[in-house]
Amino acid sequence: MYPTGALIVNLRPNTFSPSRNLTLCIKPLRGSSGANIYLEKTGELKLLVRDGDLGPGQAPCLGFEQGGLFVEATPQQDISRRTTGFQYELTSRRAGLDLHALSAPCRPCSHTEVLLAVCTSDFVVRGSIQKVTHEPERQESAIHLNVSRLYRQKSRVFRPAPEGEGGGWRGRVSTLLECGVRPGHGEFLFTGHMHFGEAWLGCAPRFKDFQRMYRDAEERGLNPCEMGTE
Repeated sequence: MYPTGALIVNLRPNTFSPSRNLTLCIKPLRGSSGANIYLEKTGELKLLVRDGDLGPGQAPCLGFEQGGLFVEATPQQDISRRTTGFQYELTSRRAGLDLHALSAPCRPCSHTEVLLAVCTSDFVVRGSIQKVTHEPERQESAIHLNVSRLYRQKSRVFRPAPEGEGGGWRGRVSTLLECGVRPGHGEFLFTGHMHFGEAWLGCAPRFKDFQRMYRDAEERGLNPCEMGTE
């Protein structure tokens, strides 16, 4: 983008999923500057990323229908080089967790959302919070977990604990700083999805609460899938 100009990046999923069922997320690279990024569809532009607005780690998401990205250089006071870089993800919209995460990431999940998250999440584990660290510059919090049972993980988020640390697995998941997460006592069921190579927290009820809602749904034949609850 030097010193002016624009380009269009056409996005086409490599699956047969209808485009109306996809979510598009954009993540500017660290140090990216010099351009606005829009979603372009039939000649109309919707601003996704304004030059200089987003800090590192932030990634706006929205429903995607067939279209492209319009990357336009912003006016500058000098002719020094600006470099615009970003990653994007096109993913299938999943019921429950994705909608929850995109619309209200800090509110507690409903019973229905928890049960759907167990079936559709990239990771599902039982464990406790070891500590929470905050990264204000990224507007994120990192939750460090001690995992006692691993139900599912699609990436190696959780790895076996080092010798002498009591067994199980260790790993970390991210959430927004604004959610104000603090260490809590007891065991939880942690669910979530991979987002730009990082694990992001979805629903995380206390494990005893999850057991109760799971068994209640099981008795009524309403569980969307089966899993062990011990």
